[in-house]
Amino acid sequence: MVPLVKLVMAVAIASCLLAGPAWAVRPIDKNYVRSLAGPGRVVLVVEYYDGRGEVLERKGYATSGSFEVLSGTDFRVHDTMVIHLYGVEACQGEMVNRRDGFAGRCIDFARQQLAIMLKNPKVVFCRAFFTEKNAPVQNATCYGYHYFPGSLDSVDMFEEQLVSLGALRLMKKPDGTLARPDLIRAEEIGKNGSFGMWADPRASQR
Repeated sequence: MVPLVKLVMAVAIASCLLAGPAWAVRPIDKNYVRSLAGPGRVVLVVEYYDGRGEVLERKGYATSGSFEVLSGTDFRVHDTMVIHLYGVEACQGEMVNRRDGFAGRCIDFARQQLAIMLKNPKVVFCRAFFTEKNAPVQNATCYGYHYFPGSLDSVDMFEEQLVSLGALRLMKKPDGTLARPDLIRAEEIGKNGSFGMWADPRASQR
């Protein structure tokens, strides 16, 4: 169980507009994400919005440890809340990537890569529909702020990074269209670079 302290209560902000779904909104304010960081803890903020594009609520949490990684697309915030990275998935079966020194199940490779991203972030910032707010597993898109003095100061989307690394791929909806068309370029990077699953033709086709 991850020790958590609830930090930020609901805030209604009618003036903050989003231009569509959580995975297709205008770029996040990276300076705002950076400003959420606190010493000696990992801060997670989830921003909920309605279908009209209005941010209805923000909730915040903090831990002195790290969030538990359940799979390549899921991590636990607390006992009754799991964040699921929407629209992406691991390949099926097993894969081999000699460059990464990995041979094993696709789901284990994806879990390892998400665990790396969740190991030392200062902030995890997620966006989700308001209807997800009370769900035990909440579909969201998430960003991580990583900072190491003199070497790294970056805010990046988890799904984009995981897809470009070949740890995850894009899911298709029942009608055959992509659930996350905003990540097509990221998947092309993974394929063209033979990263992750794309180094193994068997895995990338399953």
